[in-house]
Amino acid sequence: MLQVNGIYKVFNPGTVNQKVALRNVSVKLEEGDFVTLIGGNGAGKSTLLNCIAGVYPIDRGSIIIDGVDVTKLSEHKRASILGRVFQDPMMGTASNMGIEENLALAFRRGQRRGLKWGISNKEREMYRELLKQLDLGLENRLSTKVGLLSGGQRQALTLLMATLKKPKLLLLDEHTAALDPKTAEKVLQQTDKLIGENKLTALMVTHNMRDAIRHGNRLIMMYDGQIILDIKGEEKQKLTVEDLLKRFGKASGEEFANDRALLS
Repeated sequence: MLQVNGIYKVFNPGTVNQKVALRNVSVKLEEGDFVTLIGGNGAGKSTLLNCIAGVYPIDRGSIIIDGVDVTKLSEHKRASILGRVFQDPMMGTASNMGIEENLALAFRRGQRRGLKWGISNKEREMYRELLKQLDLGLENRLSTKVGLLSGGQRQALTLLMATLKKPKLLLLDEHTAALDPKTAEKVLQQTDKLIGENKLTALMVTHNMRDAIRHGNRLIMMYDGQIILDIKGEEKQKLTVEDLLKRFGKASGEEFANDRALLS
């Protein structure tokens, strides 16, 4: 489903601020994989996600999604096959439009605008049923402007919008980091549910080691722009935070120094 082949990304090359963000990164995701991606600050997690999404062009290597080489495709052209949820709940939705209008835009993604863009009663009922599953009371607030929703409600809606058309690949970039713990847990439960029910392939960046262990069928850890751990199956199911810290130290030769990941 996703193949990342030996990619490199250097920011500000040839200057005093040169930063090698990704070093010969290769990873393959099978269809239905739900991979959690973790690492310290500057490890390359979000850079990798942004390179896959087309936000940053890569300097070397290739990216293949569902058998199509997208390496040279723009972010705009990749958007039709990707679902994305960002760290900032303000991104991914149109705040001055209603809930049902946002869902309608997501439902029509990739279609040409025409005279039949009105929302039918059947479509409205579908949105109501989908929102009911979020258990946030949004099914009775279809006309409410999205800008009036809480961060958790907005992030849950963005997640629903991102999975509405069953993307080839779902990218989640620390999508619960800006939420309080209780709300974050609820959004993660919805994440598991939507990925499982729709049999999606997903890559989730997180700073939280416990979340990285508890969610998904595979865990990848990055350090200094490289993948240093790739744990899956039964091995991941038995993993603890202590085990992960030991394995990080062995693979990197250093202690994991990200308080946010350890204290979450």
